[in-house]
Amino acid sequence: MPKIILAIESSCDETACAILKDDQLLANVVSTQIEIHQKYGGVFPEIASRLHVENIAFVLKEALEKSAVKMEEVSAIAITRGPGLIGALHVGLQAAKALCLYYDKPLIPVHHLAGHIYANEYITPLKFPCLAIVVSGGNTELVIMKEHLDFQIIGETRDDAIGEAFDKVARVLGLPYPGGVEIDRLAKEGKPTYSLPKPMQGQRYDYSFSGLKTAVINLVHKFEQKNEKIHLEDMACSFQKVAIDLLLDKALPAVNEFHCRQVVLAGGVSANSYLRSEIVRRLKKQDIEVVIPPLWCTTDNAAMIAKVGSYLYDIHAFADLKISSDPSWRLEDFLNFPKEGEKE
Repeated sequence: MPKIILAIESSCDETACAILKDDQLLANVVSTQIEIHQKYGGVFPEIASRLHVENIAFVLKEALEKSAVKMEEVSAIAITRGPGLIGALHVGLQAAKALCLYYDKPLIPVHHLAGHIYANEYITPLKFPCLAIVVSGGNTELVIMKEHLDFQIIGETRDDAIGEAFDKVARVLGLPYPGGVEIDRLAKEGKPTYSLPKPMQGQRYDYSFSGLKTAVINLVHKFEQKNEKIHLEDMACSFQKVAIDLLLDKALPAVNEFHCRQVVLAGGVSANSYLRSEIVRRLKKQDIEVVIPPLWCTTDNAAMIAKVGSYLYDIHAFADLKISSDPSWRLEDFLNFPKEGEKE
């Protein structure tokens, strides 16, 4: 019998469903809410939850139709348990539970960031030891993997995530949401002419992006008070260069310390063009494989959840249906959830 994983992702503003048959991705359907949230300059949690309720049946139906798979043929249902917005996570989990109850299928809870890391396996298998640079709107983490499903966080942000800093800087510059995309676009036309700080340079693998964000905000306000105009392209380029350089300056020494064979990017900020080119440039003289996810895998999707779910299926990591969402779920603790027959 083939192993068929049906996966659901609803951690933020994408409602997604994917179906993975052994190693073949049969369907990956994503319904995005970006146009709705652009009106508010960011994700509005209550609206996101309501839209997930409206969309989840449609993406499930479309995924089953595209894959020509019947629910009776599904081996297990994988669901994003966390981290994310609690209301959004809850919608996906309740849908997954309902399917598991009706069709008598096991439930596999998946960590959202593990999904982003394993999205790279749609390009090439992970090789260990591996350094995963996880960068998104809500997370900045450096993760060492010594084997499959083994995650050791060696560094993380003490305040703002790098993607959050991009969005907040974009907002003060008057750019539309999502801000990271606009900053990346403008930076290509500018030069790094503005002087900005690099916070926490001496703190090994931990990060702080709040001070950099605040420096940009203060500089913009200073120019406004003087009735002087900010050169948007140059400011975008200056901010992006400092943020990405800081990220890589602190991350890449881990390659030698942990004898890594491979470095992978993961998360929404891995779509940034400067990050993608700069990490390749910095590591091209070393015998290290650099894996950059395809752009379709940088945004939230269910294919990445299915990939992790497939590995968890092999070790029978099935959850009790009393399990709840965990918006603050730590990556290192992702196998610590109530199993079948246990209490949470």
